[in-house]
Amino acid sequence: MGKYEKEAKEILDLIGGKNNLISATHCVTRLRLVLENESLVKKVELENSSLVKGCFSTSGQFQIIIGNQVKDLYKDFVIVAGISEATKEETKVAANEKMGRLQKIVGGFAEIFTPLLPVIIAGGLILGFRNIIGDLAIFGDGSQTLTSLNPKLAELHSFLWILGEAIFHFLPVGVTWSTVKKYGGTEILGIVLGITLVSPQLMNAYGYATAQAIGTIPFWDFGFITIEKVGYQAQVIPAMLAGIFMAKMELFLRKYLSEILKMILLPFLVLFTTVVVSYLIIGPVSRELGNYIAVIFNILLTGPFRVFGSILFGMLYAPLVITGVHHTFLAVDLQLIAQGGTMIWPMIALSNIAQGSAAVTIMFLNRKDEKLKSLSLSSAISAWLGVTEPAMFGVNLRFMYPFYGALIGSALAAIYSTLTGVLANSIGIGGLPAFLAIQPKFWINYIIAMAIAFVVPIIATYLLSKGRFKKKIKL
Repeated sequence: MGKYEKEAKEILDLIGGKNNLISATHCVTRLRLVLENESLVKKVELENSSLVKGCFSTSGQFQIIIGNQVKDLYKDFVIVAGISEATKEETKVAANEKMGRLQKIVGGFAEIFTPLLPVIIAGGLILGFRNIIGDLAIFGDGSQTLTSLNPKLAELHSFLWILGEAIFHFLPVGVTWSTVKKYGGTEILGIVLGITLVSPQLMNAYGYATAQAIGTIPFWDFGFITIEKVGYQAQVIPAMLAGIFMAKMELFLRKYLSEILKMILLPFLVLFTTVVVSYLIIGPVSRELGNYIAVIFNILLTGPFRVFGSILFGMLYAPLVITGVHHTFLAVDLQLIAQGGTMIWPMIALSNIAQGSAAVTIMFLNRKDEKLKSLSLSSAISAWLGVTEPAMFGVNLRFMYPFYGALIGSALAAIYSTLTGVLANSIGIGGLPAFLAIQPKFWINYIIAMAIAFVVPIIATYLLSKGRFKKKIKL
């Protein structure tokens, strides 16, 4: 038995014992459990346990935030619980059986986009750096960019676009791969499907509106039917729907084809049919769907209702993180980016900053509590760098009043960001580094919005700590 036997036994008892545990795995910082009955969990006592920094339930899993010790704790936990180590996929399957239809849909979004986040974040940083050297005209005589002053930087600016283009213009390849994988299809077919959506033979999606207006859209003419040669670069909705169609079709045909036909005919039938259906139906319909989604958010966040919309988004985003529904905004962000810029990502980053500021306020309010000071500071830094779970679940939701303070700061910062028209060119690291993803002409206004998200939660949390909202929890 390892050094965390005592803590493992304590956690097992507080989640309802062996009989309440169905499956267990872990990620980098969290125990991920599937429980028979989550109401049996003694949540307050669990959060006060020595290694536990917080806990929450999402997508059918009860997750306990541990930190870097989670791997060693997990080894002792499975021994104490008398269960075998489960893979993440096995735990997902067990959790899926306990989820409702809406939870499964939201969980599906998360599973599709989570594997893509590393490259999307990398792409955001790359585009942010390109913004600094190529679009920020404040150098030299005050109206020049760094690339205009230095030919070497101009070369670097051009070179970096290879990576930016690969990540964002050809993003449908990653989306179809991840979607087909999630729904049980053959992954390489998903990759090929994605390539067919962004093929160089197809008109770039950015030029589609102009070509449509003057009636010069190229097409294939098969006599009985025509197919427009239009691509879906940088668009996620067509790629997602096409990937789902492909995976479902493949699983259906597998039930009825013999083994030899599966090898010979199945890949061809699935790929050919999906590509034709994507060009004829899925692509055009989902393009319009994406346009309508963009219009709705543009009306809500840039039209006459923008103050109401920004307050609503600023106050609801963090609660949506608790449910996991926030993953759906990634698809909307990418759709808006393809049309010129997103106003959503800046507000998401402001929400992260606000959660960190509320958490760090708890550190100052509890200066004599060494454990709480350490937890508050580390979780605040994490939130300011874009990872809010330690701050939200480890500190703010445990006391509640800092969570309210963070929502107030997030809403006020979102109002300022929306009223000043701040847009992001990409999705990057949430929190303080997010300004790199912001279009350079909005940097000053966004820095002001960040200052609001940083300062207001501190003030609001302090004031709320003096009132009836204060909730003391022994740590």
